Amino acid sequence: METNITVAQKIKLDPIVDIAKKIGLSEDQLFLHGPYMAKIDAGLMKDSDKEDGKLILVTAITPTKAGEGKSTVTVGLGQALSKLDKKIMICLREPSLGPVFGIKGGACGGGYSQVLPMEDINLHFTGDLSAIESANNLLAAMIDNHIVKGNELNINPDSVVWRRAMDMNDRTLRSIYVGCDERKVCLRKDVFDITAASEVMAILCLAKNLGDLKERINNIILAYTYDGEPVYAKSLNAAGAMTSLLKHAINPNLVQTVEKVPALIHGGPFANIAHGCNSLIATKLALKLADYVVTEAGFGADLGAEKFLNIKCRLGNLNPNGVVLVATVRALKMHGEGDIKKGMPNLEKHIENIKKFNLPFVVALNKFIDDTPEEIKIVEEHCKGLGVNYVLSDPWSGGGDGCLELGKKVLDILDGENFKFLYDVNASLKDKILTISKEIYGADSVEYSKDAERHMERIEKIGLNNLPVCMAKTQMSFSDDPKLICRPIGFKITIRDLKISAGASFIVALAGNIMTMPGLPKKPNAELIDIDADGKISGLF
Repeated sequence: METNITVAQKIKLDPIVDIAKKIGLSEDQLFLHGPYMAKIDAGLMKDSDKEDGKLILVTAITPTKAGEGKSTVTVGLGQALSKLDKKIMICLREPSLGPVFGIKGGACGGGYSQVLPMEDINLHFTGDLSAIESANNLLAAMIDNHIVKGNELNINPDSVVWRRAMDMNDRTLRSIYVGCDERKVCLRKDVFDITAASEVMAILCLAKNLGDLKERINNIILAYTYDGEPVYAKSLNAAGAMTSLLKHAINPNLVQTVEKVPALIHGGPFANIAHGCNSLIATKLALKLADYVVTEAGFGADLGAEKFLNIKCRLGNLNPNGVVLVATVRALKMHGEGDIKKGMPNLEKHIENIKKFNLPFVVALNKFIDDTPEEIKIVEEHCKGLGVNYVLSDPWSGGGDGCLELGKKVLDILDGENFKFLYDVNASLKDKILTISKEIYGADSVEYSKDAERHMERIEKIGLNNLPVCMAKTQMSFSDDPKLICRPIGFKITIRDLKISAGASFIVALAGNIMTMPGLPKKPNAELIDIDADGKISGLF
């Protein structure tokens, strides 16, 4: 059986300059990273008066640990629209080395619906995540240096909220001591986040341009004084150096799919602990360069899609035109504990949620090789009974041809209803969290820890309670308990803490036991990856 990497290695790539020509770009408008990857100037289309293309969001039902193939469907749909003679671009997030070496693998799609060169994209790519990590840790170093060298800003070391970051799963870094000298005297406790969960990542993905990026970095709250006043990155004069490290990272990355469709891959926040969408710059650039843009948002629609619609679209003034909701037989059987019919309430809840945003949608069943005709028929009949658009798609083995019916169906729905937000951003912080918890998750109530209550008072005092909310919770359940599968009822959401991301312009609400630094599984994917003397990589997927 073919694997993602064996498919990728037998595809002959076109020079990236030829891919760029498909969207009207010349070689002198690219920053080349070898023959098959390039960056595009983030401000290239800032003065364009071209009407934006149609924006299509791909999301999914609550996934299994392996994921349900949103990226694969996104690429397959983009390839199908190209076959239907549409000027199309695909927008994806950049892979994090955490999942690549952990449990989920890469983030390039799969089979004959993937972006290439997948080895390079999954392993370092153009260095964006390294730049984000460096900018993040430069600020951390400057904070501790300032405290040690006299602390003119009167920073309370116990109140430092800025964390170090690394693009790797390492549970031992969830709690460390920093500042230890030869006498074993330690300055303070600290924590590492995975780079995908860092505020610098969120800022890069929500910035409109280089100037806005620098201003957002200036607005980062890094600590509090002994008097309880916030200390900002601008107080340390850190923004200039940090932004300099991100000078090239802000430019979107252009690659190609198996079928030579242009794709922008830029930014990589996780959807369970961050906002889960590719960069706003890449999306807006694609909307100017193409007539149709297909993008995805991480994990289930209760996470990535909710944040895409309530955060990214709000801050970026985006107006999505339609949604594809990916389901799989595998996930439905998991939610039904082996009985696919008993797993249907999960699909139904996600359908209800998308309707709350007033968006037209299609349910796409992503076909897996071991799905039986009987199981596929059950899903089809159930969707017909609900009166919703349904398509069986086969992007993995069929590429664009495997998604042609999906492409046609999507084109039929795009001139539908008008998008609306779920909540008023000026509502109280508790009201926004309650709305998401009740309307999207189906919770009965929300409970707050003492830390969360204390930090909510701080947020209100600073005057930032009118920001949108980024919920951080498990991706395995509508609830904050990963064991409550399918469509749980009669549960509460517990907010254990609140974090201000003033530079990114949202408040993070941490629910349940969600971790911002994942750990590796007992047998990580890293054990399967190898390279031979000729540089040929195996085991990557």
